[in-house]
Amino acid sequence: MSSVIEIKNISKKYQIAHRARGYVTLRDVLTEIGKKPFSFLKKKVDSLTGKTTKEEFWALRDVSLTVHAGEAVCIIGANGAGKSTLLKILSQITPPTEGEITIHGKVASLLEVGTGFHPELTGRENIFLNAAILGMTHREVLQKFDAIVDFAGVRQFIDTPVKRYSSGMYVRLAFAVAAHIEPDIFLVDEVLAVGDAEFQKKCLGKMEEVTGKAGRTILFVSHNMTAVQKLCAKTVLLDKGKIVMVGETSKVIEYYLRENYEKSSDAKIFPVQEKEIIIHSFDIEQEGSKTTTINNDRAFTVVSEIEILQPLKNFRFGIFLKGVLGDTLMRSTISDWEPSKETIEPGRYTATLTIPGKLLMAENYTIELYCGIYGVAVYFSKNNIHKTITVGAPSAYNQAHPAEPRSSNPSLFMLKENSWSLEQSRK
Repeated sequence: MSSVIEIKNISKKYQIAHRARGYVTLRDVLTEIGKKPFSFLKKKVDSLTGKTTKEEFWALRDVSLTVHAGEAVCIIGANGAGKSTLLKILSQITPPTEGEITIHGKVASLLEVGTGFHPELTGRENIFLNAAILGMTHREVLQKFDAIVDFAGVRQFIDTPVKRYSSGMYVRLAFAVAAHIEPDIFLVDEVLAVGDAEFQKKCLGKMEEVTGKAGRTILFVSHNMTAVQKLCAKTVLLDKGKIVMVGETSKVIEYYLRENYEKSSDAKIFPVQEKEIIIHSFDIEQEGSKTTTINNDRAFTVVSEIEILQPLKNFRFGIFLKGVLGDTLMRSTISDWEPSKETIEPGRYTATLTIPGKLLMAENYTIELYCGIYGVAVYFSKNNIHKTITVGAPSAYNQAHPAEPRSSNPSLFMLKENSWSLEQSRK
């Protein structure tokens, strides 16, 4: 299989400027000069005159990768790992500081929503403008115009200035144009982060068509692990500008999620406060003991100790239950069945959610804390407060075929015992 992208030891360096210090009064300057006149005079003059220092930041460091024709390769990693920087270098938006890249074929990229769109122009005019920027001729656009509009689903607004489009309409139109260029290599950065479920499904279908039927190559950056698993057989994991792992998608995702959890868990120190709410603890308990290994014959609880510093309205507190790919399987809050609990007075509270036994199929899950004021703010999202649990099979569950892969019978929840009946019919 021939290679279409060859990346050899590329690095990208940026210069980050730091201001020496913020606002300084004359009184502060005179006091410091009086203490140590020579050394501090120079330091304070530099501060007052706004002199800065510069720091080198390597967004990418010694990255090497070969991508073959027809491959769908996903690039994953935490924010700041260097994913978007790599795609910008491949798109020739920015040059690498070191190393070289060889690309064989025509490249189309969708790196930011509506890149190349003019807000005052209509959707129709922007299709021609954006397509020209991406390398299509006027005749090619005319031939594919109806297909682009139908894919984007904006025919009703095609003669409306795009400044009146929603972000979802923007990205649908931008993706539709880029997808119909028929490039040899398609670079996509988080296009599935915007748009509804139907559009995301359509995008995945189009990208599968591009790689499967047309035999073209896709490099896909995403945080949506379900989409990554569906589209890409090969995945690259970046961390702090370096390649950590390249290989089969399921194995790379499993490694990434495990490492990401361990890092965030080690860094989490309670109590943690955001504005008027303090989280003192967040634990998984079963039969009075803290654990992350769940006996599925019995119920377990999610227990969190919180402190409210002032009266709150529209208060929401709960959890998200997520699968191994990061997809949300269930959401629950303390006010789901009791609206009165959306109003809460100052004090310290223990919030406990009981999850019954014999509910979840044997699998690994993530339970993520959710806290916020409805319609105003979501708190602690940057803190990533969560626990990863391992749920086993109940003792009475049929495991006569333990070697049977889970993927052959995918499921999330199980029904209670004795839900089925089987009786022989009488003739």
